[in-house]
Amino acid sequence: MRLTPFQRQVFTQTARECFEPLAQVRLFGSRTDNSRKGGDIDLLIETQLQDPDRIARAHTQFLSRIYMALGEQKIDVLIDYPDRQSQAPIYQVAKQGLLL
Repeated sequence: MRLTPFQRQVFTQTARECFEPLAQVRLFGSRTDNSRKGGDIDLLIETQLQDPDRIARAHTQFLSRIYMALGEQKIDVLIDYPDRQSQAPIYQVAKQGLLL
């Protein structure tokens, strides 16, 4: 995993503050492979929130806080929640990612 312990802590703590205390964060994509270089940070946030407005606000707040703590960088965030109506195949890939 090509994230520092500090980055992992910031991602998980911020997700729990912005979404809800039981939110989980998974890293997937190229950053899970120590032999690769570069690449954006691909995250899946799994939350129990269901209200689309609350999820959208939490997503915006999450990215704002992450940029303040770590500096602006390329971060892709998927959000999964109960009763999602449709789920692109990328969600199955993301769920196989590394739990932070």
